[in-house]
Amino acid sequence: MPIWKRTACPISTTLDYLGDKWTILVLRDLFRGKERFCEFLESPEGIPTNILTDRLKRLADAGLVERSPYQDHPVRYAYRLTPRGEAFLPVLQEICRWANREFPETVVPPAPFRMREA
Repeated sequence: MPIWKRTACPISTTLDYLGDKWTILVLRDLFRGKERFCEFLESPEGIPTNILTDRLKRLADAGLVERSPYQDHPVRYAYRLTPRGEAFLPVLQEICRWANREFPETVVPPAPFRMREA
């Protein structure tokens, strides 16, 4: 069964999974070490809770993120990148390099993010 929703085009497939206003920011936060729902909500972009819930589920369904319970009552989950999710790091790094070059007013990511390898 194919993984794409519209076509087998690699750009279209990537956009089907990651092409909205929030998903790549959630991945960014995972690379920054955020794991818990409340930590994602602290990001300056202000993702609404219902959208965060949906994006974490979509990332898990796509095999980019795994979740594991860290509390039983109520059940709460920690989220971590899978190897498939980790493989997205060079793409995020290149997006940052492009934005820093083309929009010089953007913030340069910290060295641990820039230098990290997938």
